[in-house]
Amino acid sequence: MPERDADKKAVMPEHARRVGGGTAESKGGAHQTGAACDEHVGDQGSLTMEEVVCRENMLIAYQRVVGNRGAPGVDGMTVDALMPMLRERWQDIRDELLGDRYVPAPVRKVEIPKPGGKGIRMLGIPTVLDRLIQQALLQVLQPCFDPTFSEHSFGFRPGRSAHQALEKAREHMAAGHRWVIDMDLEKFFDRVNHDVLMSRLARRIEDKRILRLIRRYLQAGMMEGGLVSPRTQGTPQGGPLSPLLSNVLLDELDKELERRGHRFVRYADDCNVYVRSRRAGERTLTSIERFLRERLRLQVNREKSAVDRPWKRKFLGYTFTIHHQPKLKVAPESVKRFKGCVREMLRRGRGRSLACLLAELRPVLIGWTSYYRKAQVRITFEQLDQWIRRKLRAILWRQWKRPWTRAKNLIRRGLAHDRAWISATNGRGPWWNAGASHMNQAVPTRYLCQLGLVSILDASRRLERSN
Repeated sequence: MPERDADKKAVMPEHARRVGGGTAESKGGAHQTGAACDEHVGDQGSLTMEEVVCRENMLIAYQRVVGNRGAPGVDGMTVDALMPMLRERWQDIRDELLGDRYVPAPVRKVEIPKPGGKGIRMLGIPTVLDRLIQQALLQVLQPCFDPTFSEHSFGFRPGRSAHQALEKAREHMAAGHRWVIDMDLEKFFDRVNHDVLMSRLARRIEDKRILRLIRRYLQAGMMEGGLVSPRTQGTPQGGPLSPLLSNVLLDELDKELERRGHRFVRYADDCNVYVRSRRAGERTLTSIERFLRERLRLQVNREKSAVDRPWKRKFLGYTFTIHHQPKLKVAPESVKRFKGCVREMLRRGRGRSLACLLAELRPVLIGWTSYYRKAQVRITFEQLDQWIRRKLRAILWRQWKRPWTRAKNLIRRGLAHDRAWISATNGRGPWWNAGASHMNQAVPTRYLCQLGLVSILDASRRLERSN
C-alpha cells in the first residue's frame, strides 16, 4: 500500500459501518453525490452525523479539498499541513462532531472587485479543517436534496452546467417568450436569513447535530484585521456548503414559479423569467418581488433588475441575437472584461520575451474559449484574435525601441531595405505600427502560433467538434 494511503487509513479508521453501494470505488463526479450515503439516504430524516464522519466519506472529502487547494483560513494552515494535523487530532475532532460539541473557526474576510468595477464582492474563507467538514457534509446532503430541486435550476448541481441553462433560455425565446424578467437579488449571499434557511433544511434533516452544525457555520464570525465580528445573516461565498444552501433556499422560488406556470431559468442567484409581453413581465416582477420579501425575506435590486428584450441583457456572460430562432453570442461586457484581463497581463510582461508572455497567456485563452465555445456568432472570436496579435506586435515594436534596431529586425524578417527604413522612421506609435502591413509581414500569424499563441476561433471550433 502506498505511504499516502496508509497515512489516510491511520488518520480516519473505519469507526462507522461500511457504506452501502460501494461508492468509495466509484470515479469522478460520482464521489460528491454518492459518497457516504446508504441506499435509503434520499428518504426524509435518514441523514445522520455518523454518515458524515464515516471513513469513506471523509477520505473523499479530503481528496477534494486537497485537489481544490485554496487559500488558508484565519489559522494560516495550508492544505499540505492538513494531513499531519489530522494524524494528531482526528479522533478528538470526530468525537466533537458526534457529540455535538464542534465549534467552527471564524472565516477570513476577503474582498474582491466585481467585474466592471461595480462594487465589491465579499468572500469568507474557512479554515482548511472547516472546508474538509463542510465538504463531508455536502457529500451527504447533496444526494438527499438535489433530486428534489427544480429542473429549471442549473447552478452548482451535479450533471448541470451554465451551458445547459443558456440552451434552455434560448429554447424559451424560440418558443415565443421574447421578453425577459432579469432579476437581481440584492446582496443575496449577504442577506440570507438564517431562520428561514434552517426551517427549509429541517424539513428533510432530523438529526439535530447536523442542523446545529450548519447553523454554527452560518453564524461563525468573520475576521478582518484581527477582529472577529458576529454574523446574524448571510452565507458568505468561499465554503463548499454555501452553494447547496443557496439552492435549498431558492428552491422555494423555483417551486412558486413552476406553480404559476412560468418559463424560467435559474443559475444560483441569477434568475431569468421569460414572458410574452412587457406588461406581463412588469406584473410578474412585482408579484415575485412581494413573494421573495414576504416568504424568503430577500430583496430584489430594482436598479439592476429589468423587464427587457433578452438580446439587450446579459445572462451568464452571454447574450442572444434578435432572430426568432436566436443564437448565442458573447456579451459585450464579457469581451470588455476579457480584454482588460489580457491587457493587464501583457502590461506586466513588458521586457520579457514573447514566448514567456504567451506561456502565461495560454491557459487564460484556453479557459475563456472553453466557457464561451457555445457562442454561435463567431465574429467576436475572430476580432479578439486580431486584437491579441496586434497587441503582441505592439510589444515587439516597443522592445525594439530605436529606429536602427527596428530597421535591422524588419530587414532580418524579410522586408526590403528601403521599406524597412521608411517603416522604422515613420514617427508613428506602437499601436499604429502593430496594425501596419510591415509588422504583419515581419511578424506573421504563423510565427506567433509557433511561439505558443492560441487562436480563440480555431480553439472554439476544435472544442465544438470534440463535443
